[in-house]
Amino acid sequence: MLTGKQKRFLRSEAHHLKPIFQVGKDGVNDNMIAQISEALEKREILKVSILQNCMEDKNTVATQLVEGTDSELVQIIGNNIVLYKESKENKRLELP
Repeated sequence: MLTGKQKRFLRSEAHHLKPIFQVGKDGVNDNMIAQISEALEKREILKVSILQNCMEDKNTVATQLVEGTDSELVQIIGNNIVLYKESKENKRLELP
């Protein structure tokens, strides 16, 4: 579980990032979860965009992604979700 200070730090790190995954009308699937897990291992923090045609609520999508990738939800802002997972091999971010 992230503290408020850690979330604030991660939000500032994610501010300039562009979303590298998009959730469309098909919603979250196993293939997407596997790809996001790999990307989190390499980057530690990333943004996921939810498209207008997505049938599911953004909170539901965020919950599915967090549970599927075993990551932490940093924030939901607009239609973007920011996820964080500490990397085992490519540690880049040092949390306060």
